[in-house]
Amino acid sequence: MTFSNRIKDKAYALGFDQVGISRVDTDQSADNQLRAWLSRGFHGQMGWMERTAEKRGDIRKVFPGVRSVVSVAVNYYTNHTPHETTGKGRIARYAWGDDYHYFMDDRLREFATWIDAEAEKEGLQCESRTYVDTGPILEKAWAQRAGIGWIGKHSNLVSADYGSWLLLGEVLVTVDLDQDTPAPDQCGACRLCIEICPTDAIPEPYVLDATKCIAYLTIEHRGPIPEPHHSDIGNRIFGCDDCLDICPYNEHAVSTSEPAFAPRAYALSPDLKELAEQPLREFQTTFRKSPIKRTKYEGLQRNVAIARTNANHRDLP
Repeated sequence: MTFSNRIKDKAYALGFDQVGISRVDTDQSADNQLRAWLSRGFHGQMGWMERTAEKRGDIRKVFPGVRSVVSVAVNYYTNHTPHETTGKGRIARYAWGDDYHYFMDDRLREFATWIDAEAEKEGLQCESRTYVDTGPILEKAWAQRAGIGWIGKHSNLVSADYGSWLLLGEVLVTVDLDQDTPAPDQCGACRLCIEICPTDAIPEPYVLDATKCIAYLTIEHRGPIPEPHHSDIGNRIFGCDDCLDICPYNEHAVSTSEPAFAPRAYALSPDLKELAEQPLREFQTTFRKSPIKRTKYEGLQRNVAIARTNANHRDLP
C-alpha cells in the first residue's frame, strides 16, 4: 500500500467522511476568480478576504515548501426537520450542534502528527500545517482538485456521495503525494439554487453576492441589516440553507455519525420571544461552543428583532 493510500485510510479511521489529495502547482484559475469576485465588492464587510487575497491565490505564501494538500470533509447532515411554527426562528443546519472547529482542529492536528511520523518511516522529511476554514485557504477549490466534490452554482461544494452537507479541512504537507483526479462539475443545466434564493444573491452561476446573502447578513455583517432585505429574511436568525436544501444531490443525504452535530435543545424550534428577552450572560451560557456565538449577542438580537417583526406582519389579516 502506498503512503498516500495509508494517509487516506488513516483519515477515515479518524472519522473523516471523505479525503482526497492534490498537488501544489502554478494553476492560477482560482486566484483569478477570487480577484474578480473581490473587484465586484461581493465580499461585503469581510475585509480579511481582500487583505489575504495574495495568500489565498498562492498557497505557497501561506506555507512555504508545501507540495501537497490533503483535503478532508465531514458530513454534518442530521435527519431532523425544523419546526416551522409562528413565533419560532430558524437556524442553519450546521449550527444546530457544537462548533465543528473544536473537534476538527483536534482531529486534524492528530492526523498531521501521524503523517509527519509516517513520512519519517518512509525516509521523508515532512512538515505539515492544518486549517479548518480559519486560514487564507481556498478550501473549496482545493477540495474540488482533490476529487471530494465540485463547486456548485451556489458556490458551495457538492459531493456526489454526501450532497452539500460537508465541512472542510486541510493538511498542508511538504512532500509529494499521489494526487487524485479533480471532481467534474455535475450541476448540468440545473438552476434550482439560483431560483430559490430569497434575496437573489446568486447573480450568475457560480458567483455569490455575499452582500445580499442571508447567511452573510445574519452572521458576518455587523451593524443594521439593510431594510430592503428584512422581509426576505423571514424567520431566519442564523444563516440560511435554502440553496442547499433544494439541491438534488441532497435528496438521499445520509445522517452523520458524528455526535457533535446532534441538535441542541433549542436548535429546531428556537423561541423568538425568549431569545429577545435573553440577557448577555444567558446568551454566553446557552451558546457556549456553538457556531451561533459568531454573530455575537448584538447580532443575534438584531436578527431576532427582524424575525419577530416579520412574524407579526404575517399574522396580520
